Amino acid sequence: MEKNNNNILNELQLQTIPRFSLPSNSLLLLPLVIPIFTFIFTSTATTVSAFDYADALTKSLLYFESQRSGRLPYNQRVTWRDNSGLTDGLEQGVDLVGGYYDAGDHVKFGLPMAFTVTMLSWSVIEFRDQIAEAGELEHALEAIKWGTDYFIKAHTSPNVLWAEVGDGDTDHYCWQRPEDMTTSRHAYKIDENNPGSDLAGETAAAMAAASIVFKKTNPHYSHLLLHHAQQLFEFGDKYRGRYDASVGVVKSYYASVSGYMDELLWGAMWLYKATDSDNYLDYVINKAHYFGGIGWAITEFSWDVKYAGLQLMTSKLLAEDKHKKHTHILEQYRSKAEYYLCSCLNMNNGSNIDRTPGGLLYIRQWNNMQYVSTAAFLLTVYSDFLVNSNQKLNCHGGTVDHEEILSFAKSQVDYILGSNPMNMSYLVGYGSKYPTRVHHRGASIVSYRENKGFIGCTQGYDNWYSRPEPNPNVLVGALVGGPDCQDNFMDQRDNYMQTEACTYNTAPLVGVFAKMLQLQDQNPSQSLVASY
Repeated sequence: MEKNNNNILNELQLQTIPRFSLPSNSLLLLPLVIPIFTFIFTSTATTVSAFDYADALTKSLLYFESQRSGRLPYNQRVTWRDNSGLTDGLEQGVDLVGGYYDAGDHVKFGLPMAFTVTMLSWSVIEFRDQIAEAGELEHALEAIKWGTDYFIKAHTSPNVLWAEVGDGDTDHYCWQRPEDMTTSRHAYKIDENNPGSDLAGETAAAMAAASIVFKKTNPHYSHLLLHHAQQLFEFGDKYRGRYDASVGVVKSYYASVSGYMDELLWGAMWLYKATDSDNYLDYVINKAHYFGGIGWAITEFSWDVKYAGLQLMTSKLLAEDKHKKHTHILEQYRSKAEYYLCSCLNMNNGSNIDRTPGGLLYIRQWNNMQYVSTAAFLLTVYSDFLVNSNQKLNCHGGTVDHEEILSFAKSQVDYILGSNPMNMSYLVGYGSKYPTRVHHRGASIVSYRENKGFIGCTQGYDNWYSRPEPNPNVLVGALVGGPDCQDNFMDQRDNYMQTEACTYNTAPLVGVFAKMLQLQDQNPSQSLVASY
């Protein structure tokens, strides 16, 4: 994955430099009192025609089948893919077959894979009924289980977790189908002597969230996931350190810029949700200040930085009487959650997330859509929470009700699906116009099932990467990086900042599409209007 090339912030050190001067992979970390945007957006209002959210939901779940590594199952629906990575882990004497390729390459990166599974699980936890009503629950469960089955294999002992298979440097010299792979499949691990609290914490979060998903339908599997989650959290908390310091090959691709404190809080919060054990809640409360949970106001939620998601989850506890003794800390969590939400809504008196002229949230040049999909998810979840608790969102710019929040989330989803200046769907395979030259090795080369003739590294670059024609295989359901700050998009295979898709881009949309479909079915003649 062509991603983070510089490691610029360590352990949440505040840098009060203007947003526009931040390098493209940096985090925006700010206390509530510091406004950094001087550009104020004028209010706009757009009404869009109805989109087929059922089709979008179906296609979003298909995408995860395109990203599968390992031996594909009998019910594999993406037929241009075949088995791959069948010797993963063999060199180290462990079975690491399975899991997901993160994007358009063939490295299995543990941190983004775990975040993908956490977000898929959270989608099902929040919107299970809506996903089931759309007939997609089984596919959602399969997508989650494909990831958690791999995590079980990768967690070979209480204090050992295999963090990565393959490495980005050798992988990026090669343009091959996964079925032809000749690049290094060396595996890297974290352990007591080589800690990785961020990776352990996120994997614990993923397995704890998934244990909630499977609790009623597969209780034995749910219990197994929870057991692994608890061990991983204990490991990550006891042996603290950043995983990219232990697994150096990941630094250029998925460096842990935010450090590990957010993942430890995040993992503890998910374990509290899964177990209802006060030990985990006490961890979230007692370490709220020291670990930055109530000290940082964040304007992104991503595979690296989890604070906004943690703060939103934690603030919802205020609605339950049993948490009254923690009101003081929970209120501080909520203030930071509201900061994120209000920044999305342009209601923070200048300290807001940028938008393109077409209205898309814009955080940075490289793969911006990942931040749009996570924002749409958190906004949708919080809108539901406000309905159920009969509350409103309090921003510096005024109060906002649940319908306004949901309407803005819908505007972002509809932009993705085609309501944008390019009149293009950025969800591949959806609608009549979408990216056809996605930066993706497997999709850009003739299917292995059609032509089993070996295609080497340089042959792939010479004969397939440089082709001007559309990819022979459609990467259905992939959410590409998306347009630039002026809503411009170039559908070119070498334009990886815009045309590469990632599993964690699509994962949050599963729940959001299901919610939008429910609203559409309930009010087929009504269209929400976003006005900010």
